[in-house]
Amino acid sequence: RRPDPVGQLLVMVLLGALTYAIIEAPAVGWTAPGTLLLAGFAVLALAGLLLYEPRRAEPLIDLRFFRSVPFSGATVIAVCAFASLSGFLFLSTLYLQDVRGLDALHAGLWMLPMAALTFLCAPLSGRIVGSRGPRFSLLVAGVAMTASGVLFAAFDAESDNVTLTLGYMLFGLGFGFVNAPITNTAVAGMPRAQAGVAAAVASTSRQIGGTLGVAVIGAVLASGLTGTPAGGFLGASRPAWWVIAGCGFCVLLVGALTSGKWARVSAVRTAQRLEHDEELEPVRG
Repeated sequence: RRPDPVGQLLVMVLLGALTYAIIEAPAVGWTAPGTLLLAGFAVLALAGLLLYEPRRAEPLIDLRFFRSVPFSGATVIAVCAFASLSGFLFLSTLYLQDVRGLDALHAGLWMLPMAALTFLCAPLSGRIVGSRGPRFSLLVAGVAMTASGVLFAAFDAESDNVTLTLGYMLFGLGFGFVNAPITNTAVAGMPRAQAGVAAAVASTSRQIGGTLGVAVIGAVLASGLTGTPAGGFLGASRPAWWVIAGCGFCVLLVGALTSGKWARVSAVRTAQRLEHDEELEPVRG
């Protein structure tokens, strides 16, 4: 595949401007000229991508892929899941070190149950996806991640060591189950020649989610934080935990909607169209 420097530049402008606008907005204001200018650059870059990419023979992002419901769902799920993860780690680290006063080692030990469950559940999820398809794993992931976010947002999980550990375990369970179905769903039904590109888009969506997660959660936290982090962190973090819970619910909802029979039919139709277009390209040339 030939490089697509224009597409790469547009993606860089889109993500860079959007992320920087979200990060700086709490300090300078959401309607400040700088924030609006960055948001405008992001919108123009997105419009440029949508207009430019379909005209290239070998685009950076083949927009035809998004006709496949499972592929589109996998992209959204990847962004939401990794935004939730990065935001979860961001909030947890600040709470454990700035509020509880723990050093990095002991803060890491508190989050060990989350890491352990992610480690254990990931291969289990892969086996389930291989034998039963992605639907069950996506539903388990969405329910567990949503429950963890709600536990922190509505029930003050930080106030008790047992509920704090339970919140970490639930999130680890959910995140462990979500990775395997993302890749499986993204490449499902794609022609073999396009499977690698589809998997790469899903992988890139994970990175985008991680970047936006820290930016959004940081902005939400900064908007409600006054004084020292230790003094107002718990109250300021409540909206941020609701955002994380919302990301988990999106995983659940999108996973349920994009893993059914009608979604698989759309994937087959998309694959047939892609193969048909590939067969016609030499004739057009």
